Amino acid sequence: MNWFLFWIIVYLIVIIYFTVKHVKSRDIEGYLINNRNTSTLVLVFTTLATFVGGGVCMGLIAMGYTSGFAAIAIGIAYVIGFFILYFFAGKIRTIGKEKNIYSFAEFLNRSYLKTHKLSRFPRLFSGMVSGINIVIFFFLTAAQFVGMATLLHYAFDVGYVYAAGISFLVVILYTALAGLSGVIITDFIQFVVIIFMIIFIFIPGIWTDTDALASLQTLPSSFLNATHEGWAFLLGLPLLLSPSVLTRMDIWQRTLAARSEKTAKRTSLISGLAMLPFYIVFPLVGMALRVTFGDGADPNAATHMFLEANTTQVLLGFAVIGLLAALMSSADSFLNIVAITAVRDFGSWKDRPGSKEKHFVRIRTGVVIFGALALAMALYFANIVELFIAGITLNILFTPVCLLALIKKDVYKYKYAAFASVLCGAIVIAVIFIYGFVTMQEGVLKIAFIPATIVAAIILLLGVWRVNRRG
Repeated sequence: MNWFLFWIIVYLIVIIYFTVKHVKSRDIEGYLINNRNTSTLVLVFTTLATFVGGGVCMGLIAMGYTSGFAAIAIGIAYVIGFFILYFFAGKIRTIGKEKNIYSFAEFLNRSYLKTHKLSRFPRLFSGMVSGINIVIFFFLTAAQFVGMATLLHYAFDVGYVYAAGISFLVVILYTALAGLSGVIITDFIQFVVIIFMIIFIFIPGIWTDTDALASLQTLPSSFLNATHEGWAFLLGLPLLLSPSVLTRMDIWQRTLAARSEKTAKRTSLISGLAMLPFYIVFPLVGMALRVTFGDGADPNAATHMFLEANTTQVLLGFAVIGLLAALMSSADSFLNIVAITAVRDFGSWKDRPGSKEKHFVRIRTGVVIFGALALAMALYFANIVELFIAGITLNILFTPVCLLALIKKDVYKYKYAAFASVLCGAIVIAVIFIYGFVTMQEGVLKIAFIPATIVAAIILLLGVWRVNRRG
């Protein structure tokens, strides 16, 4: 029996069921933020599904294979970040409800722009903030497509291009129809699948392949002391990546969807505590594969190689489809956020927003367009590790302006400083990214966020000082 086909049929039946369940909904609040009425348990599951889902799982396994315990530093940084979020989550939820905010980019626009008239600066500011946020999740969505295409390629012996196209069609169909309310439900299911795989496949496989972890000592010392990517990467993550949790659009969307302030705060605390074990297990899978196969394997195929070596045909089929489902879950979440940002934030330049029907049409059109662009990126640059790193580090640029807006009430007077901060940081990281992609120097891409964020912070501080000095 073809177990891959069996499990994918089961998965598609579940997807079709929830698509039909949510396609009739014409409630814009439900589509965008689940009517701001999501419970703690559901929010924790959907948050963890995004942060430890298929793309993160495969990305960290690949990074564990290439860099060892350096990958765990990302998890530690995120745990710290969620504890930081705990002190702001209630405020974020309240601001969202009172000001009718649906995304992080919209929050920045409302904070630094008192009005959205058709003048030049509001257009520039809103366009820059929304545009950079779209690029961030463009990279992350492309990483999901790479992961899905790789799994389909190995499991069904389908060509990579065709596999990527199949992934695109399934994700686009579900995301465009169901919205966040559907994404949250499927996140819940797919997170349970991830837990099952960790308990019954990943942990036993790691234990067996590494002789109860003893053979990890055969790996390079830089793999074990987490310095393989350099000290700048290791130290920069907790200092700069941790507070960037406050600027993640997917976290804002879920915080805004919370039932209450207490729910938002509890979710951040529980999610942070529950996240770390996953960020330890996934890199260990990659390191176990390095012990078994040496350094000649394709990092993009690391997850499938490990599963094939540590499962029966029944479990292999379940695990591959489970990971495929988790990848789709992350991809539909990211596409949903990108479409909301594009329509809501770019549309905020207009004096009168369009009708709910027009919002649905525009958001769903955005899902298709940005999904196609992410697919093109996945076909052009099929490196899940680099796409994953590019997405999470580019997000850090907004940390200085976000903290200022959350701490101070009236930041309108600092709007030009905020604009200059994000713009200069974006220019720095863009130059470094282009150089890294052209020269294929992976190490440069991984530390680009450090100089870019430092520049953004310095520019903002200078701008604030200048405004305060003028009185």
